Amino acid sequence: MEKVKFNNGKLRILQISDAQDMHWVRKTMLWMLENACEDLKPDLIVFTGDNILGNHLRDYRFSSKKKEMSKEKEFEIMRKALAHIFDIPERRKIPFAVIYGNHDDMNSFTGDEQAEIIRSYSMNRGFENSGDLCGTYRLPVYSSDGEKQLLNLWMMNTAWHDKELDKCFSDITEKQVEWFKEESAQQKKANDGKPYPSLVFMHIPLKELNEFTQECSPEESTVNFPGLNLKKKKGVFGHLHEPVTPVENDNGFYEEAKKDGGVMGIVSGHDHLNDFYGIKDGIKFVATPCASFRCYGNPHRGVRIFDIYESNPADFYTRTVYYKELCGDNIISDFRLFWDADEYEKKKFAVLGAVAAGSALVGGAAVLGKLLKK
Repeated sequence: MEKVKFNNGKLRILQISDAQDMHWVRKTMLWMLENACEDLKPDLIVFTGDNILGNHLRDYRFSSKKKEMSKEKEFEIMRKALAHIFDIPERRKIPFAVIYGNHDDMNSFTGDEQAEIIRSYSMNRGFENSGDLCGTYRLPVYSSDGEKQLLNLWMMNTAWHDKELDKCFSDITEKQVEWFKEESAQQKKANDGKPYPSLVFMHIPLKELNEFTQECSPEESTVNFPGLNLKKKKGVFGHLHEPVTPVENDNGFYEEAKKDGGVMGIVSGHDHLNDFYGIKDGIKFVATPCASFRCYGNPHRGVRIFDIYESNPADFYTRTVYYKELCGDNIISDFRLFWDADEYEKKKFAVLGAVAAGSALVGGAAVLGKLLKK
């Protein structure tokens, strides 16, 4: 597996979160992601979970009813759903890394079985762990010449589906925390006792992300949830449009991340409408909105970039790049957004119904006119 490296002194990471689609994909998302790769020219893509709607693989196309099918057939459907997004960096020869979200393995397959598909891609740069640590791993980043490690990217699995209990969990487990502690110690030892600068990527955010929001009056609220009025705190950049939904238990992971001393950012997805970042304990907490058009979203859906420079890898710049920045602010992008985005579903069918009714009315009037002439 080839190393992930800085490119002429700079590393640009493209984060894609909550692509959350199926084997019959909403094409507008793919258009947006293709444009993101073309325009933003990332050196690495990180998919931060809910890569597919894994719990809907057996759905009928126009119904949530489930089809009866073999496990082999369901596996091929999952492979096709994943291919929609992973084929984009594969064709362009862009390295990518993946973590799971709560929707990814709500199906017949274990994390390791799904990882077989991810590992089959030549541009995949992760998933060396298996079993309880599948989806949790460390990705080192090297200097432009490939000679020296300069950065760590920690990929933490925060969600999984227990097949026997048929229940979803959102935790960082004790085993993951122990793994992180051991890896952190080994990395410091390899770097003369100093931690490497690092970013942590996870799907479901830590509870600390809630500390960047506060209750407010209905007039000030930016959250459209009945009876819940929230806004960003001062010094927080971006948009807050839904309450933060954190992991149930991190089992002390955040304390260990602080002890590591090199963690400069903790990056999550999961909350589709949130697009903000703030700083706590010297760590930048980053919330990234969804890329999906099949699931709920808003005009702030898009992708996020991180720019890190080889001359100072302990610092980074980040911003969200929105759909209309990538696809244009014009009638074509407006129409595709209306046609494919989940939040317009009811309006779309209302418009289609009105058009059909209008067509029927026009057609009926024409027939009546002919009859009257006769």
